[in-house]
Amino acid sequence: MTRPMQWALLGLILFAFSLPASARMLPDFVPLAEEHSPAVVNISTTREREGGQTGGHPDFEGSPFEDLFERFFGSPPGGEGGQGRMPERSSLGSGFIYTEDGYIITANHVVEGASEVVVHLSDRRVFDAEVVGKDPQSDVALLKIDADDLPTLELGSSDDLKVGEWVLAIGSPFGFDHSVTAGIVSAKGRNLPTENYVPFIQTDVAINPGNSGGPLLNLDGKVVGINAQIYSRTGGFMGLSFAVPIEMVEDVVKQLREHGEVTRGWLGVLIQEVTRDLAESFGMDKPSGALVARVQSDSPAEKAGFETGDVILKFNGIEVPNSSALPPIVGRTPVGTEAEVEIRRGEETRTLTVEIERLPDDIAAERGGPQPEQGERAEPQSLLGMHLEPLDAAQAEELGLDGGLVVTEVTGNPARSSGIRPGDVIVQFGRHSVDSLEELEEQIEAAGSGRTVPVLIQRDGNPTFIALRIPSE
Repeated sequence: MTRPMQWALLGLILFAFSLPASARMLPDFVPLAEEHSPAVVNISTTREREGGQTGGHPDFEGSPFEDLFERFFGSPPGGEGGQGRMPERSSLGSGFIYTEDGYIITANHVVEGASEVVVHLSDRRVFDAEVVGKDPQSDVALLKIDADDLPTLELGSSDDLKVGEWVLAIGSPFGFDHSVTAGIVSAKGRNLPTENYVPFIQTDVAINPGNSGGPLLNLDGKVVGINAQIYSRTGGFMGLSFAVPIEMVEDVVKQLREHGEVTRGWLGVLIQEVTRDLAESFGMDKPSGALVARVQSDSPAEKAGFETGDVILKFNGIEVPNSSALPPIVGRTPVGTEAEVEIRRGEETRTLTVEIERLPDDIAAERGGPQPEQGERAEPQSLLGMHLEPLDAAQAEELGLDGGLVVTEVTGNPARSSGIRPGDVIVQFGRHSVDSLEELEEQIEAAGSGRTVPVLIQRDGNPTFIALRIPSE
């Protein structure tokens, strides 16, 4: 070996030893896959469908994978374009065995609306499954098959997961049994727009349709989550996968086994994020907490004395870093618990005691609402870059408000830069309600020039705080 080659070899050796141990050696996933795959099951369901719908997996419909799926697995009997009730269509998903006597955990959307659920074990046995219970809000379902001495997976802790930690998924993407993919934890506590109660684990593990309901394992082979959703523009994996944390899954499964349903705690407030500008307007050092935009009528929060404009900082000693963190914390709180809630109100921090009630089954977020009518009125007046008119009694009743000022036109700043739109109704300026232009002028003068003020508006029937900076003189 020549001297240059010797120096090059020595350099490579020194470089290798200079790397951290985790970079020099990747995990060996072979033992994990061999040991734990037998406890992962393939789930097929059948659903009645209306005539004219295509067959195949519902996650594929309208995606580039629909033709591929039908090429491999076929369309249901009856073909396309039929009328009335058609023969049932099949759907595929994954799950894992929770107990030796046949309890199986999967995702709710895998079995939602199914007329028949069939579980396929790794040893080729097939069982009809009973749906013990489902929880759409967490996307968790519990099944039961009539079998004993089954292989199981042990539940771990998603709370102990670290961002960057290796994880492994086993499932049935596109119907291919026991496919194994690996990646790392990308983030924790992700809140998705359609989910209020689940702080998802985000990973870059390749998850595709059919993986839903399968386990997400740590390197100890323990389940830390169940794979639930992907973000995709094409129907396939794009590096953003989401799993339900196992602590939430375990709580849901326990309730489903014992009661067949899931109950959640209810506080009764509509909340929003505290932005940097809003934090400044509330005199806070940094954005944190959950801002109360509305206290619902006859709710635990109303009974405990919560007010619009309160910022919830802690719930039963647990920090609330942002608005998305609050619903899962409250949801996990047992009904009847007296919770201590630390809030910021104006310049003060105080603690309120609230008795948590059960989340009503029929409660729903209030979306949409009547818009202020634009009839003939006196010439509107302009303040802070917007034209304003007082609500009349009929409008106030229609909107469910005691009063306010309607924004008829946005003419400039600061209204435009604050995001105010025509049709918004200004309900509060600071912590004071405003029913007339004179009251608003008084509050602007009292706040002082150069100050950022929290302004409560109602837009499309929903209350929202915005931060508005009063121009300096």
